[in-house]
Amino acid sequence: MPVAQLTNPEAPAAPASRPRAEAREREAFVTPPNPPRSAALTIALGALAAVLLITTFVFWSKVGARDESIVQIKNRSDQVQADAVLLRAQVDQDKVATALLQKQMDEAKAASVQDKADLDKAVADGAEVQKALDKTRILATDFQSQMEEAKVASIKHQGEVEIAQAQVAVMQIQLNKATADSSQLQVQLADLQGKLDTAQSMVAQLEKSQAKN
Repeated sequence: MPVAQLTNPEAPAAPASRPRAEAREREAFVTPPNPPRSAALTIALGALAAVLLITTFVFWSKVGARDESIVQIKNRSDQVQADAVLLRAQVDQDKVATALLQKQMDEAKAASVQDKADLDKAVADGAEVQKALDKTRILATDFQSQMEEAKVASIKHQGEVEIAQAQVAVMQIQLNKATADSSQLQVQLADLQGKLDTAQSMVAQLEKSQAKN
C-alpha cells in the first residue's frame, strides 16, 4: 500500500501534458504570414504614374492650344492695328486734300468778290458779265455745299475712303472749272474796262471838239 501511495501523485501528470499538445497544435495551425505587398504597391504606383502622365499630356495639350490661340489672337490684333493705321493714313490724306480744296475755294470766293467789286464800277455793258459772275457764285456755293457734304461723309464714313477720294477728285475738277471761269471773267472784265476807257476817251475828244466849235 505505501508503494501505491507514492505512485498516485504522478497520475495527475497526464493532464499537465495536454495543454502543451494543444499549444503545439495551435502553432501548427497558425495562419501563415501575409505575402509581401510590393507587387500591389508597384501596380498602384504604375497606375498612378500612368494617370499623372495622361494628366500631364492633357495639360500640355491645353497649354499648347491656349498658346496657339494667344498667337492667333495676337496676329489678328496686329492685322487690325495695321489696317487701322493704313485707314488713318488714308483719312489724313483725305483731310489734307479737303483742306487744300477749302483753301482753293476760299481763294475762288475772294476772287469772285473782287470781280464783283470791279464789275460794280463798270458800265451797263457789264450786266452780262455780272450775270456770268452770279452764275459763278452759284457754282461756288454749290461747290461749297458739295464740299461740306463730302467732309461730313468723310468723317461719318471713314471706311469709305476711296469713295470720298473719288468725290474729292470730281470736286477738284469742278474747282478747276470754276477757277477757269473766274479767270475768263477777269479777262472779259479787263476787255470791258478797256472798251470803257476807249469810250470815255472818245467822249472826251468829242466834248473837246464840240467846245472848240
